[in-house]
Amino acid sequence: MTTAKDLFIITMAPKPDHAVGQGDLSLALAGAELIDLIGAGAVTVDGDRIVPGGPPAPDDRLLGEAAALLTRHTPGERIEDWLWRRGRDLAATYRTALEEDGELTRQRSGRLSFGSKGVEPVDTPSRRRAAGRWEVKEPVLAALALAVGIDGGRSDDDPGLDDEAVTTVVAAVHDAVMELEAVRQRRTIENSAFANLWRGP
Repeated sequence: MTTAKDLFIITMAPKPDHAVGQGDLSLALAGAELIDLIGAGAVTVDGDRIVPGGPPAPDDRLLGEAAALLTRHTPGERIEDWLWRRGRDLAATYRTALEEDGELTRQRSGRLSFGSKGVEPVDTPSRRRAAGRWEVKEPVLAALALAVGIDGGRSDDDPGLDDEAVTTVVAAVHDAVMELEAVRQRRTIENSAFANLWRGP
């Protein structure tokens, strides 16, 4: 399992009263993929840009797709641009892949509601691994979960991110999620103003 798959599973477990937006999760999943590619040595980060490396594609299919989509021109793609480009509908892509792999099953209600039915994780070794990372407050997973609004109850004594490149990616994910929320709020205000205009005084 990859960090992105672990993150997807974790977003369905804690605080069932908190709905995770598909857009927020898609951005965080793109960030998780990038962090795994950094860990595999497939890319490095230079400032705010992604510099592809030369190792073979990862074994994981979705991570391999992410690696194949990397922009290889100089000076490299900005991390923020990658998050938006790769993140488009990525949550739905992961949901489909995890269902095909038998990691998710459909249910009538759930935190991540795609269409008429939600999904929930199956009790598999992969789910237990994700839960284990979450229980020990693994810094990367906790930071990405926090970006989509899930607080794992980390304290100031818990270890933080110790890799500058990973820290840069996590910060970019947080910024992108905040930007998406600002867009939502602006649209809400504009729609409300439009409705009021048509209603009249």
